[in-house]
Amino acid sequence: MLDERSKYLRRQIIRAMKGGGRGHVGPAFSLVEIMRVLYDDVIGQEDTVILSKGHGCLAQYVMLVEKGLVDAKELDRFCRADGLLGGHPEHHIPGIKVSTGSLGHGLSIGLGMALANRQARVFVVIGDGESNEGSIWEAALSAGKHKLSNLTVIVDYNKRQSYGPTDEVQPLEPLALKWRAFGFTVRLLDGHHVRQLQSCLREARATERKPWVMICDTVKGKGIPEIENHPFWHHKDVFTHEDAARLEAGLA
Repeated sequence: MLDERSKYLRRQIIRAMKGGGRGHVGPAFSLVEIMRVLYDDVIGQEDTVILSKGHGCLAQYVMLVEKGLVDAKELDRFCRADGLLGGHPEHHIPGIKVSTGSLGHGLSIGLGMALANRQARVFVVIGDGESNEGSIWEAALSAGKHKLSNLTVIVDYNKRQSYGPTDEVQPLEPLALKWRAFGFTVRLLDGHHVRQLQSCLREARATERKPWVMICDTVKGKGIPEIENHPFWHHKDVFTHEDAARLEAGLA
């Protein structure tokens, strides 16, 4: 059951999609609670959040609006020529330090940041489909070697890719054992359970000598039964006001 804040953030995502007439709604809804807890409860001024799974950017954009870093009117100009917010995060947007969207790159960048400043926390959010990329595992090897306790990887494990289930496209299991073998402390949790996320991220901040990975069990399109786990709603290149009204009704 989603609380009112999580529903409100999803309505803001729908607002942006209505403004732009397009967007990755399923991946963004999958991420809402993860991004909410990071921005509401965890990160400080010196910390960095890298959304390596850049196509889920709407979940990050609504949090940047919530924190006053981006004007709410920009949601209505999403993906428009006169707007600030594009279909993937870019470093010129206030609050975003790294441009992402080319999958597999964010963790390597986060690794470098964590090595360069061990006093700051770096949080890298990756997708399960993105975990097919070899660069993810190259970075994981290096993070384990350097015992980067200031690096936390958050896997949005919704088990769906753009064109099918991950266990058909490229199986990842045993995923927890893989990360553990690479030298990470591993936690498995419900990626839509706010208190679990808060508790796990607090624990990660207190850990020394190992990087962390949180494997978050999530649902693509979470919150609206009509679109949950439906490949049609991975990305909508035509999103109408009627679509918006239907999704808003589904959140009620």
